[in-house]
Amino acid sequence: MLRMPLDRSRSCDGVSRRGFLEIGSLSALGVSLPMALRARRTAAAEHPAIKARNCILIWSQGGVSHHDTFDPKPNATASVRGEFGAIGTAVPGIRFTDIVPRMAREQKRFGLLRGWNPQNASHGHADQWVLSGRRFNPAVAYPTYGSVVSYYHGFQSVLPPFVQLGSSVDRRFGGGTSGVLGLPHNPFVINDDPNAAQFRVQDISPPSGVDSARIDRRRKMLARIDQLQRGADLQPTAFASLDQHYETALDMITAQETKRAFAIEEEDTRLRDAYGRDRFGQSCLLARRLIESGVRFVTLTSGGWDTHQNNFNSLKDRLVPPVDRALPQLLIDLEERGLLDSTLVCWLSDFGRTPKVNSASGRDHWATAGFAIMAGAGIPGGSVLGATDDEGGVVVENEYTSDDIASTIYAKLGIPHDLIVPAPDGRPVRLIEGKTIREWM
Repeated sequence: MLRMPLDRSRSCDGVSRRGFLEIGSLSALGVSLPMALRARRTAAAEHPAIKARNCILIWSQGGVSHHDTFDPKPNATASVRGEFGAIGTAVPGIRFTDIVPRMAREQKRFGLLRGWNPQNASHGHADQWVLSGRRFNPAVAYPTYGSVVSYYHGFQSVLPPFVQLGSSVDRRFGGGTSGVLGLPHNPFVINDDPNAAQFRVQDISPPSGVDSARIDRRRKMLARIDQLQRGADLQPTAFASLDQHYETALDMITAQETKRAFAIEEEDTRLRDAYGRDRFGQSCLLARRLIESGVRFVTLTSGGWDTHQNNFNSLKDRLVPPVDRALPQLLIDLEERGLLDSTLVCWLSDFGRTPKVNSASGRDHWATAGFAIMAGAGIPGGSVLGATDDEGGVVVENEYTSDDIASTIYAKLGIPHDLIVPAPDGRPVRLIEGKTIREWM
């Protein structure tokens, strides 16, 4: 979550006059955003948007088994095949496992990449590499997709350009963060459960007892203190700019547009049921609402996919059903609202899992094969790219890497392939190195 320092002028007790007001009254309203908002507005002015698309990226942290979902090997030995059967899909000749029946029926709505080579089997590094398209480098913190979209395209409503739902991203190596682009382009993280009966977003929902009149009083108090500081300050222009972005932050908190975006309880009960009354399903629905309200990039995270033990029961009973229900419904909903052509939907994970089932009825990390799914924004539905060998261990046809997935995502979102950004020390940093997946362009 964004937390930016608000001031440089401090009193003798170590707390600035402006900081005192923030700590005492405004931090509960999320007004630690203004400096971040200022930086984002500046970046948006420097990079006027070309024809941009939006994106909902589903990140299943841990490593989803490709054998047990979208690349079954029904003719392999039991130690490779596992416990699930294979079923036909909407595309003749293509088979998935029997725990993804709805994805199988709706296969013509999305493209499947069976030829993904992760080139990595390490958690943490995966969150950095797959979510940025650049291998971890301790000398350069490469930004995640949503941060680049925030930097290049900026705001299109009062809501932040980049929102993350949930906290299942490993950040030990900078995964899912803004890296060299700086804190202003980090995601606005929402950890609240949209399936909760009293869903509210903590950082943009005024706490109990704080109404609009009270917010207005606090705004006026802040203005009075600013006037006192300006008398001895030599940078009135900087203060004026900061005030503008305090106003922007307050506008975001009080705007009807913000309230509408998060009013998930106003959705038709039947539609909520269709997404699934669980955290993942309602997060997919919330992601669609955020895109409708002007958020450009939503990363939806879910954890628990590191199935070294009890792989089959975990997938069948807990992990896969919410995705099998909600992801096709998201694509249907976006299409019915005329948003699918302008919204890229991706499902990515750390890496694949071992061809051989281990002694704990699990599968371990696997660095040379996995899957990725994309839909919308011109991705041809029903396409299946690439193939693995008879045991699902290596890619033998149409191999693509995480760098190539990144290049494709950026191309779909209107980010130029040769984009270079300055690091904090002024060094030029190239963000995109892969090739696009030509069959999906």
